[in-house]
Order: sequence, then structure tokens, then C-alpha cells
Amino acid sequence: MNIFFSKYQGTGNDFVMIDNMSGLYNSLSIAQIKFLCNRKLGVGADGLIKLSRKEGFDFEVEYFNADGSQSFCGNGARCSVSFARSIGIIEAETSFYAIDGSHKAFIKDENIRLEMLSVNDYEMVENDYLLDTGSPHYIHLVEDLDDENIVDYGHSIRYSDRFNEHGINVNTMAIVSDNEVNVATYERGVEDETLSCGTGVAACVLAFMVIKNQNNSEVIINTKGGVLKVTAQRNKKEFTDIWLTGPATFVFDGSIDA
Repeated sequence: MNIFFSKYQGTGNDFVMIDNMSGLYNSLSIAQIKFLCNRKLGVGADGLIKLSRKEGFDFEVEYFNADGSQSFCGNGARCSVSFARSIGIIEAETSFYAIDGSHKAFIKDENIRLEMLSVNDYEMVENDYLLDTGSPHYIHLVEDLDDENIVDYGHSIRYSDRFNEHGINVNTMAIVSDNEVNVATYERGVEDETLSCGTGVAACVLAFMVIKNQNNSEVIINTKGGVLKVTAQRNKKEFTDIWLTGPATFVFDGSIDA
């Protein structure tokens, strides 16, 4: 099959984007997805996204990790919004559907402001935090990101007895100030470090709000691929009005036999 695609990246988190509004790629297989994401043999990406039709919404984001597994992806969703504008589906705002439910997003210049779903609870594991922001995350606080090798540390948590079966994303977070953090991420499905993770930085900010006892926050997050911003409201263990903002950048178009 000859597949037409666009490559996008959101703060270094990169994706193969496919226009499936006509249903042309409904039969795309897991093997094809793995091939397209393969950095040696295919296009190369952290994940693949199909934009498909969904009744009642502008489109559906079908996100696949590089290993073919599915989840919600914050940076992928932001890139999907930019891609949707480029192919004429939307203009400056949208309502779309993803695996975790419905989302809104707004475009201003090259920045995409994405509404995340509310989070109703979190769990403490000793001094670490477990939060699900559309994808499950384990957050470990460090003084400096160099304190832990994120790949080795992430692998040890992701393949621990508790998380081995379903996997978990692992984040190390260093607090810079009352409104700024540094974050590194190991992603399940990629099974490696990624330069950025949208759901991961959102989860880190929610943990940060607990640590700092903040109920209303606007936090700058420095990832290895760039800068993101998260705003949120907190009421004890519940978090609402969560918005992820940052750039979504077109890289190139292409076609490939897969």
C-alpha cells in the first residue's frame, strides 16, 4: 500500500500523521504502523496518528504508539489539530474525539491550546506520584534531571512487578521555581526516552500542585525538546480546567510503500 503522510513534531515528540477522513487507511495494520514508526526502516516517529471521521465531532484522533499500542497523547493531539487545519478540516478552533473522550483545542499562531480531561484522583507510592492524564504516569521528584538516567530508571519502573503487564510512562521532575519545572520522560510503547510528552508534563504539573499546595497554577515546563505550559485548577485530589499549550510544527510530507 502506498501511504501518504505528513510528519509533525511537538517539542521534539514526533508523529506520522495520516489523513483518513475518507476511510482509505481504515485497514492499516499494526505491522504497518510499526514499520512506519521504525527509525531505521520506515519514516521514524514516536507514534502514528490517523485523523478519521467521527459523528458529532470535527474528527477523531486515532493514536498509536510506535509498538502499535493505543493511548491518548497530548502532544500528538496538539499536532493533530495543526494537521487538521493544514488539510482544511478546521480553522482556529475544534472539538474532536480521542480514545479518552472529547477534547477542545484552539490555535493561536503556531501554538495549540488543548483541553485535557479532568483528573479525579492520584496515588502516592512512597514519595512518588501516580496520575492518569489520558495515559498513566509515574512521577519521581529529583533535585536535578541528571540525578537519574531516565532510560534506566524508567525501564526499572515500567517493567516492575506492578506495571509490567500494562506498562506505565515514567517522568522525573525537578522543581525550578513556584511556576517552573524541568521534566524528562520514558514512554511505554516507545520503550525509550522521548524529548517531550504532553500527558506526562500535565501529570507532572498536577503532582507539582500537590507538592506546592497550589489550587490554581500556570506552570512552565522545560522538556528536552522545548517549552510547554500547563494551567489547572485543584480541589484537594481533584483537578479540573487542565490546558496544555505549546507549539506543533510541520516537518515534511511524503509517501511510502508499506
